[in-house]
Amino acid sequence: MTLSLPQLSDDRLFLTDGGLETTLVFHRGIDLPAFAAFTLLADEAGRATLRDYFERYLELARERGTGFVLDTVTWRANPEWASELGYDAAALDRINRDAVAFARELREAAGGTPAPIVISGVIGPRGDGYEVGAQMSPDAAGAYHSGQVGSFATAGADMISAVTMTYADEAIGIARAAAAAGMPAVISFTVETDGRLPSGQSLGDAIEQVDAATDASPAYYMVNCAHPTHFADVLEDGGAWLARIAGLRANASTKSHAELDEAEELDEGDPAGLGAEHAALRDRLPNVCVLGGCCGTDERHVAAVSAAWSPA
Repeated sequence: MTLSLPQLSDDRLFLTDGGLETTLVFHRGIDLPAFAAFTLLADEAGRATLRDYFERYLELARERGTGFVLDTVTWRANPEWASELGYDAAALDRINRDAVAFARELREAAGGTPAPIVISGVIGPRGDGYEVGAQMSPDAAGAYHSGQVGSFATAGADMISAVTMTYADEAIGIARAAAAAGMPAVISFTVETDGRLPSGQSLGDAIEQVDAATDASPAYYMVNCAHPTHFADVLEDGGAWLARIAGLRANASTKSHAELDEAEELDEGDPAGLGAEHAALRDRLPNVCVLGGCCGTDERHVAAVSAAWSPA
């Protein structure tokens, strides 16, 4: 399963995008109800906005000679969040399949470069990405997220990415659901300023717990929605789990999740500094092959990070 992903079998670096929702809200002035970018798929004006957003990153990948992981705009497209916006199960299935179709259109329009372009069906947490909230068992999480997994598989996504995971059991459920559907899965945890998950668990323990409960079925792991300074120290402890991390999507800001949640202005940080902070992690994360951004980042940050990580 994992060998089918080009980013794990290709020597080149792969890029992905930055902070989709923060870019749309703060740079484009778009009102995203419940931070749900999938709502823009409903009309041509919204699709044009999304097309322009992704084309900037595809051009960057083309210039850098990298591959690209093209995410669907579905971080909020799960039952609980969608129900707040008035979508039932049938409508949600259509949304998730349409999001994959839209990504496939973008890949076709790219005309073969950058290449390869891997379409990733994005699954967000049932709760908020900044805090744990009510927790599910692995079985409950698998049942809850299986519909979205199935929509992605039916629509022809190449892989599934569970991003901003705040505790291990939800990640286990998603990984099992993806394996049952025959889909390669990536698990991306977020951490607080102390390098621990919002649940309080250490990053290494979370990765090891998911691997133990799933026969190591995730293709790889990522860290997203945290600044590099938040997790740099925990990488120094070493351990086999470090080899399982193959992607980084950091925040632009050094602020905590609580501070970001209360902020009324976007903290864009320093793109060059963010690049340098990524480069400092290279020796501890030798298997990282996917780089992008999260909250507060845009193509400037991803360009700086990729240039610092792989100057050539």
